[in-house]
Amino acid sequence: MAVETKLYDLLGVSPDASDSDLKKAYRKMALKYHPDKNPNAGEQFKDISHAYEVLSDSQKRSIYDQYGEKGLSGAAGGGGMDGIDPNDLFSQLFGGGGMGGMGGMFGGGGGRRGPSGPRRGRDMAHALKVSLEDLYKGKTSKLQVTKTVICKTCDGKGGKEGAVKTCTKCHGRGVEVVIRQMGPMVQQIQQQCRQCDGNGEEIDPRYKCKQCNGQKTVSERKQLEVNIDRGMKDGQKIVFQGEADQQPGVIPGDIVIVIEEKPHPRFKRQGDDLHYEAEIDLITALAGGNLHIKHLDDRILDVNILPGEAVKPGEIKVIEGQGMPSHRHHNMGNMFVKFKVRFPESNWTSEENIKKLEEILPPREALPKLPEGALHEEVFLSALDLRHHKDMRGGSSDAMDEDDEDAHHGHGPGVQCAQQ
Repeated sequence: MAVETKLYDLLGVSPDASDSDLKKAYRKMALKYHPDKNPNAGEQFKDISHAYEVLSDSQKRSIYDQYGEKGLSGAAGGGGMDGIDPNDLFSQLFGGGGMGGMGGMFGGGGGRRGPSGPRRGRDMAHALKVSLEDLYKGKTSKLQVTKTVICKTCDGKGGKEGAVKTCTKCHGRGVEVVIRQMGPMVQQIQQQCRQCDGNGEEIDPRYKCKQCNGQKTVSERKQLEVNIDRGMKDGQKIVFQGEADQQPGVIPGDIVIVIEEKPHPRFKRQGDDLHYEAEIDLITALAGGNLHIKHLDDRILDVNILPGEAVKPGEIKVIEGQGMPSHRHHNMGNMFVKFKVRFPESNWTSEENIKKLEEILPPREALPKLPEGALHEEVFLSALDLRHHKDMRGGSSDAMDEDDEDAHHGHGPGVQCAQQ
């Protein structure tokens, strides 16, 4: 007799029920509680699916009958369906994709669909670094990828016709269940089948395919032509459908190329706009002139700065329609130019010229009148030296004074007292 009967009770059968009785009971309960028919019964559907998954496996059922659910707790998945989706189990039993695969038996039509047919393989992702010039103009790049393909010699069978047989130890599952008893506790461990190395199949070594050595697939290098459209952006993906690794009975995944935009020495991109920093001299900023900007397609933009425009340091101006092309639509963004004004060196001209400059430039802003009786002192600006830089960083001037004093008395670094 079974130690506990909870799983049998969930299916409404007795502990001595046959496999046929279990299947009938599960079919009836699954149809009743499937979420497509009964949206509020999701947990009950999971429970009855778990019960059937355990009791339909003769080895697990034997452990459950002897030790109850505690005996199953050591199994992979913690006794909780071994990672099996309840919809998978339902699909396997009814031969369709969820309730929708049953021909709309409940009139719901096209409900949630479980997996049906061959599974899909994983996608393969590759990063492709692209310059801003290529994203501006567009380009076709060649990319070499290595992937597995089905062996053409044996058509993915691994050997001669009839040489491949289901593994007698794991019955094609690729895993075996090992039971370990530690005192009163029984532990069930699921591990890769040692007889077939997890393949679920055995091939007579005499009849193995010489090309793939029974692996059914071989490695192949393939060259892909990646079309980079104008205006594509960092992180954008180019998908080659069905070009990923091949496996027998598996739908190949996709190769996904991810665009990585390289940093540019002159331009920064924001969306469809370009940002450029230009340095001009003071006379150009005040009196106008020309500025040349080399664009991403090697055109030279001759930028006119109008006389008297008075471009200020840090000021940003825009050249409309000279940014990046918008992907697919190819509308053009804008180019934003931030100006740095280069001032002349100190003592750059004579006093006479400065007086002439005073006559040309707008007059100085008058200073407010000093209050009557206010103390005032005339001071001058000096260039920064090393000590000033240290003070600006939070260093102590007292420490430098001590160093100066030590040096004065012959105790500074690299100075030794003379000995008689």
